[in-house]
Amino acid sequence: MIQRLQSVWLLLAAAAAFCSLKFSFYSGNIIGENQQKTFASLTAQSNLLLLILTAGVGIASIIAIFLYKNRKTQLRLVLVTLLVSIINLVLFFSETKKFVQNEGKFDLTAIFAIFIPILLFFAIRGIRRDEKLVKSLDRLR
Repeated sequence: MIQRLQSVWLLLAAAAAFCSLKFSFYSGNIIGENQQKTFASLTAQSNLLLLILTAGVGIASIIAIFLYKNRKTQLRLVLVTLLVSIINLVLFFSETKKFVQNEGKFDLTAIFAIFIPILLFFAIRGIRRDEKLVKSLDRLR
């Protein structure tokens, strides 16, 4: 049953996570070591913690696709991945405070990082629906 709808949501979440590694979330001026402003872009590769969490979300989403036979484990993994992606998003927003105020902007590609928790939420909904369907069929036997 790998062709379930939540597999599509998980695949899209993994793709968005890997895209947020490369594409910028925020860009603007940042004050360097010698008090000069330089233009910089914030990506997940800009910070080690962001890099680890973003790559972890992408990898965990792909692993969760192949746990379709054990829905309880799949649900737990996706819930943990959802929490990590929310923490990741909070870290992205906290990193924007390092930029000079009113001299930066959120990039259009920030939508990748914002869509990850939404896609994971849809996957959780699909996994729960499958679990309810299996429980209802077990009652009929």
